Amino acid sequence: MDICPVCGLPKELCVCGTIAKETQKINVYVEKRKFGKSYTMIEGLEDKEIDKEKLLKKLKTKFACGGTIKEGIIALQGDHKSKIREALVEEGFKPETINIK
Repeated sequence: MDICPVCGLPKELCVCGTIAKETQKINVYVEKRKFGKSYTMIEGLEDKEIDKEKLLKKLKTKFACGGTIKEGIIALQGDHKSKIREALVEEGFKPETINIK
Protein backbone atom coordinates (compact mmCIF):
# COMPACT_ATOMS: atom_id res chain seq x y z
CA MET A 1 0.00 0.00 0.00
CA ASP A 2 1.37 3.42 -0.98
CA ILE A 3 1.46 6.12 1.69
CA CYS A 4 1.45 9.84 0.93
CA PRO A 5 4.71 11.42 2.14
CA VAL A 6 2.96 14.73 2.93
CA CYS A 7 -0.08 13.73 5.01
CA GLY A 8 0.84 10.14 5.94
CA LEU A 9 -2.49 8.71 4.76
CA PRO A 10 -2.81 5.88 2.23
CA LYS A 11 -2.85 7.20 -1.36
CA GLU A 12 -6.57 6.28 -1.72
CA LEU A 13 -7.47 8.53 1.24
CA CYS A 14 -4.96 11.32 0.58
CA VAL A 15 -6.50 14.79 0.57
CA CYS A 16 -3.35 16.79 -0.26
CA GLY A 17 -4.48 17.45 -3.84
CA THR A 18 -7.90 18.68 -2.75
CA ILE A 19 -6.44 20.96 -0.09
CA ALA A 20 -3.87 22.30 -2.56
CA LYS A 21 -6.60 23.17 -5.07
CA GLU A 22 -8.58 25.03 -2.40
CA THR A 23 -5.64 27.19 -1.29
CA GLN A 24 -4.32 28.29 -4.71
CA LYS A 25 -4.46 31.95 -5.77
CA ILE A 26 -5.06 31.70 -9.50
CA ASN A 27 -4.77 34.69 -11.84
CA VAL A 28 -6.34 34.49 -15.30
CA TYR A 29 -5.79 37.12 -17.97
CA VAL A 30 -5.83 37.45 -21.74
CA GLU A 31 -2.65 38.44 -23.54
CA LYS A 32 -2.38 39.63 -27.13
CA ARG A 33 0.55 38.18 -29.04
CA LYS A 34 1.90 38.63 -32.54
CA PHE A 35 -0.53 38.67 -35.46
CA GLY A 36 -3.33 39.74 -33.07
CA LYS A 37 -3.70 36.28 -31.51
CA SER A 38 -5.21 36.09 -28.01
CA TYR A 39 -3.92 33.73 -25.34
CA THR A 40 -5.64 32.96 -22.03
CA MET A 41 -2.91 32.85 -19.38
CA ILE A 42 -3.40 30.95 -16.10
CA GLU A 43 -0.77 31.59 -13.42
CA GLY A 44 -0.39 30.96 -9.70
CA LEU A 45 -0.60 27.16 -9.75
CA GLU A 46 1.97 25.43 -7.54
CA ASP A 47 4.01 22.69 -9.20
CA LYS A 48 4.26 20.34 -6.23
CA GLU A 49 0.59 19.61 -5.54
CA ILE A 50 -1.01 20.10 -8.96
CA ASP A 51 -0.25 18.20 -12.14
CA LYS A 52 -0.21 21.06 -14.66
CA GLU A 53 0.22 18.72 -17.63
CA LYS A 54 -2.96 16.85 -16.70
CA LEU A 55 -4.87 20.12 -16.12
CA LEU A 56 -3.61 21.53 -19.43
CA LYS A 57 -4.75 18.44 -21.31
CA LYS A 58 -8.26 18.66 -19.78
CA LEU A 59 -8.56 22.38 -20.57
CA LYS A 60 -7.33 21.94 -24.15
CA THR A 61 -9.91 19.19 -24.67
CA LYS A 62 -12.72 21.21 -23.08
CA PHE A 63 -12.04 24.38 -25.09
CA ALA A 64 -10.89 22.61 -28.30
CA CYS A 65 -7.72 24.68 -28.50
CA GLY A 66 -3.97 24.39 -28.33
CA GLY A 67 -1.91 25.28 -25.32
CA THR A 68 1.40 25.02 -23.54
CA ILE A 69 3.14 25.50 -20.20
CA LYS A 70 6.00 28.01 -20.07
CA GLU A 71 7.72 29.18 -16.88
CA GLY A 72 4.92 27.71 -14.78
CA ILE A 73 2.15 29.57 -16.64
CA ILE A 74 -0.50 27.71 -18.63
CA ALA A 75 -1.20 29.43 -21.97
CA LEU A 76 -4.34 28.45 -23.91
CA GLN A 77 -4.86 29.68 -27.47
CA GLY A 78 -7.87 31.96 -27.75
CA ASP A 79 -9.87 34.12 -25.34
CA HIS A 80 -11.57 31.78 -22.83
CA LYS A 81 -11.97 34.33 -20.04
CA SER A 82 -15.75 33.93 -19.89
CA LYS A 83 -15.65 30.13 -19.49
CA ILE A 84 -12.41 29.49 -17.59
CA ARG A 85 -13.80 29.98 -14.05
CA GLU A 86 -16.46 27.29 -14.60
CA ALA A 87 -13.87 24.89 -16.04
CA LEU A 88 -11.46 25.40 -13.12
CA VAL A 89 -14.28 24.93 -10.58
CA GLU A 90 -15.14 21.62 -12.28
CA GLU A 91 -11.51 20.58 -11.72
CA GLY A 92 -11.88 21.20 -7.96
CA PHE A 93 -10.61 24.77 -7.53
CA LYS A 94 -12.60 27.16 -5.31
CA PRO A 95 -14.32 29.97 -7.27
CA GLU A 96 -13.20 32.65 -4.78
CA THR A 97 -9.53 31.82 -5.38
CA ILE A 98 -9.81 32.48 -9.14
CA ASN A 99 -9.05 36.09 -10.07
CA ILE A 100 -9.98 37.01 -13.65
CA LYS A 101 -8.57 40.31 -14.95
